[in-house]
Amino acid sequence: MSKKGNFEGTLILEVTVKNIAYGKKNLLFLHIYIFFCTFATKINKIMRAISPSLLAADFGNLQRECEMINVSSAEYLHIDVMDGVFVPNISFGFPVMEACRKHCTKPLDVHLMITHPENYVERFCDAGAWSVGFHIEAVDDPMPAIELIRKKGVRTCLTINPKTDIHSLDPYLGEVDMVLLMSVQAGYGGQGFIPESLDRLRYLRKAIDERGLKTLIEVDGGVNAKWAPELWKAGADILVAGSAVFKAPDPIAMVNRLKEG
Repeated sequence: MSKKGNFEGTLILEVTVKNIAYGKKNLLFLHIYIFFCTFATKINKIMRAISPSLLAADFGNLQRECEMINVSSAEYLHIDVMDGVFVPNISFGFPVMEACRKHCTKPLDVHLMITHPENYVERFCDAGAWSVGFHIEAVDDPMPAIELIRKKGVRTCLTINPKTDIHSLDPYLGEVDMVLLMSVQAGYGGQGFIPESLDRLRYLRKAIDERGLKTLIEVDGGVNAKWAPELWKAGADILVAGSAVFKAPDPIAMVNRLKEG
């Protein structure tokens, strides 16, 4: 398979197993789901995956929003968790995530914008996260939190803010399943895309490819139909889109449009 081999068939199988596991609460199927999650982190790249950000959804109609994601071609649902300390905003925590898990059949892509993430990553794994990411700026050493997530059989992700030296990710590119490149300053939805993020993305793509790694690159912040083609071209594997999807007249069509680039 190429570096960007098609992963969609495996993802569909994984999501199907997950639906059974959570719907019937059958331990056997849950073990099968975990097996496929572990397998999925070891195979080649996803082809143009979209992870709509719940932060831009209508919280008065959370079930409806989750059901829309279920029938869309989006691969994930992105969960932004803010504590009001690491970032100057507060979003939501375990109760909302558990409600999403109840209604959403897509894997939950959790992005922690919190201090001391090592104290919470296991709880987010147990709450149904498919991936858990935290900020490199929030810890002195990312490895303890990475190991905690890995031991839970959940996909590991390390996130970086726009003003942080991109080279600080270098030692960890081979230690995580995913890196999340913020293309806006973390903490607020609806911000405009920072164009300089494209150079940072190209650097990561080159560094990962030159080392023969299978680490995925996710981009979050100001992603819309204008910037999606540039991001795919620069080497992104997954795009997080909040307002572009949930505020669109036809969110399902927008997911398809973003994928097409």
